[in-house]
Amino acid sequence: MKKKMARLDQIFFSSLSYGLASLTQKNRFTTLPAVRRPTMILRMVVAALGLCLLSAISITGVSAHHSYLLTVQQLRAGLTKTPSMPQKGFILIDVRSAEEHASGFIPGTDLNIDFKEIQARHRDIGATLDDHLVVYCQSGHRSNIAAETLADLGYRHVYNVTGSMNAWLAAGFPIEPGRR
Repeated sequence: MKKKMARLDQIFFSSLSYGLASLTQKNRFTTLPAVRRPTMILRMVVAALGLCLLSAISITGVSAHHSYLLTVQQLRAGLTKTPSMPQKGFILIDVRSAEEHASGFIPGTDLNIDFKEIQARHRDIGATLDDHLVVYCQSGHRSNIAAETLADLGYRHVYNVTGSMNAWLAAGFPIEPGRR
């Protein structure tokens, strides 16, 4: 029994002296056993990544609504059947600048609202949240931004024309002369 107690005292005091030695070091993490260091570093890295992910989600937000893609061929087919707004079942919006719109637009276009103004002027569209909205620009980039903005505002059926005016012209479809 005495030998056991002596052994326990030896273990206790050696671990105590190891702990005191580690506290006297400037960087106490260097005296930790090698097995514990990678685990601790891994935990810190995972925690940092988790915080970055949470902050990115809270900054950008997550939209419940998204826009859809529409080809120029699909748009042309929809416009060919019934070109007037109430009959065609969607509102066609040119989100290019007024100057670009004046140079020509897709026949059947109902409105011209610059994509930078779409959030402020979305009520000018005169649509309910369930109406179908089709947006286009010159290449598809600005109309994508406008479509996502409209979707974020709660419009459930927003379509971005892939390639927009560039694709329309490349397909050989006609345009209407500009109007102011």
